[in-house]
Amino acid sequence: MKIATWNINGVRARIENLVAWLKESGPDIVCLQEIKTQDEGFPRAGIEALGYHVETHGQKGFNGVAILSKLRFDEVTPRLAGDDADEHARFIEGVFSVRDAKGRRLALRVASLYLPNGNPVGTEKFAYKLRWMQRLERWAADRLAFEEPLVMAGDYNVIPEPVDARFPENWTGDALYQPESREAFRRLSALGFTDAVRAVTDAPVYTFWDYQAGAWQKNNGIRIDHLMLSPEAADRLSRAAVEKHVRAWEKPSDHVPAIVELALLPAS
Repeated sequence: MKIATWNINGVRARIENLVAWLKESGPDIVCLQEIKTQDEGFPRAGIEALGYHVETHGQKGFNGVAILSKLRFDEVTPRLAGDDADEHARFIEGVFSVRDAKGRRLALRVASLYLPNGNPVGTEKFAYKLRWMQRLERWAADRLAFEEPLVMAGDYNVIPEPVDARFPENWTGDALYQPESREAFRRLSALGFTDAVRAVTDAPVYTFWDYQAGAWQKNNGIRIDHLMLSPEAADRLSRAAVEKHVRAWEKPSDHVPAIVELALLPAS
């Protein structure tokens, strides 16, 4: 089963690229971030025509997350628990019925996440980022207790290690690379989650290239889009990769898809 995450940076502006990539890559489940539309404005027809079910948690003009799935949703939960006053559309969870290689039925949980950017450092925006990461940590710890395959996929807005930036020294003043942000990311790992891409390679791999200053052409990238796997998902990991070629398409997002393949099958 192939699961992907992609910050699409405006789904209505990128719908042709999204449909082309879905046809080319053929993921079973896709987590989208920054759809930048309310639920009713999501361009679902072309996606549903490819056999995907669509669930969204949208917001006008910015933020917004979605899950596209060839499997039917058993459950859908928008919003991250822990702050009823937080109206940002940054989280949606789907639950799916799957079976393993021995035919045993399991529940697969997939969350699409769009963590706050946090800039400028030293402002309420950075404090909000850290509070959001604390809420995610509590939610993740609760979900681990289910002992089910869980994939937390999305734009974490965190550069975990120096190898995850072409020029890490350029990011020392940025919220994405602050010690507090990176420590919060490490706490997720310490709960028992595996960074899927880092499980298969130690090489420099990037998922984001800014539109400015020829960043793509110079390969001046960073890795901020991650798929974090629970132990039950990590045990079934067969492949992880970044599909960077889509960054060279016309009208691209500044992010590219990252994917994992797990040894799981639809239940039916």
